[in-house]
Amino acid sequence: MEAPVGIEPEAPTAEAVPLETPEPTAGRLVRLRARLSRSQNVFGKSLLGLLARDRLDDDAWDEVEESLISADVGVEATREIVERLRERTRVLGTRSPDELRGLLTDELVAALEPDLDRSLKTDGKPTVVLVVGVNGSGKTTTCGKIARVLVADGHTVLLGAADTFRAAAADQLATWAGRVGAEVVRGPEGADPASVAFDAVRRGVETGVDTVLVDTAGRLQNKVGLMDELGKVKRVVEKHGPVDETLLVLDATTGQNGLEQARVFTEVVDVTGVVLTKLDGTAKGGIVIAVQRKLGIPVKLVGLGEGPDDLAPFDPKQFVDALLGTDA
Repeated sequence: MEAPVGIEPEAPTAEAVPLETPEPTAGRLVRLRARLSRSQNVFGKSLLGLLARDRLDDDAWDEVEESLISADVGVEATREIVERLRERTRVLGTRSPDELRGLLTDELVAALEPDLDRSLKTDGKPTVVLVVGVNGSGKTTTCGKIARVLVADGHTVLLGAADTFRAAAADQLATWAGRVGAEVVRGPEGADPASVAFDAVRRGVETGVDTVLVDTAGRLQNKVGLMDELGKVKRVVEKHGPVDETLLVLDATTGQNGLEQARVFTEVVDVTGVVLTKLDGTAKGGIVIAVQRKLGIPVKLVGLGEGPDDLAPFDPKQFVDALLGTDA
């Protein structure tokens, strides 16, 4: 079935796209820290202002708790953070602004579980990465940005356009791939996604690339058939060998509601990491903590803008420093 008229001009083919060199990934989060300014207002100004009061009575601590909950940290995590802060400020006695900032930094970093492995696996022959997520999360765009992250770190990439239900998805992916000189394996519109994913991995093996990124169709959590199909994609791909990573793209602006959708994906496929997009568009930076607590899966990459290289490897300390306005 041919793509509808008008698709091609809107999404040029890979051959028409000039080759680009992605920006280095090291230090991206520091470079993009200004994008967190909305979240900064909640954490930096609000929390530090409350903690700097002359008297930290029960009312003040209640306000600290409310601020964290309003930032989407989550109720359980908020209570743990506040309890630890109360205890430490009580034991230490003195509460200079610098000390309070240090204590808050320590607790927020600890809540983000800094020891979790956030690296993208790149030791396969090739490494196979499934990219999954609900419609509207920016999944295909994010898939293209992940390719740029890998290329920037010196890896070769092939992309599989297994989102065969959206006419423009394969063209969109081809545009992203063309910018970094990567190949795209695609099928006709409406083709079996599992078949396209299978062909992409087979081609990746043939060409000897380091990583095959497979973009899957967006799934609504209540569409049981579609979720079953996502499981089928993984099973078919695994005829070549194991799926090394399954990255879940999650829109940060959906807040706590998005976590229920996300949880369903973890039940269907073995999600190994979260890519949290649109963090620059929300005042609720605490969603990173909530995501990890609810899903038990590390946030590996965060999106902080519309630019092609505005996807950054996640570093808990750098992230908290940015939220609190601390010099990195």
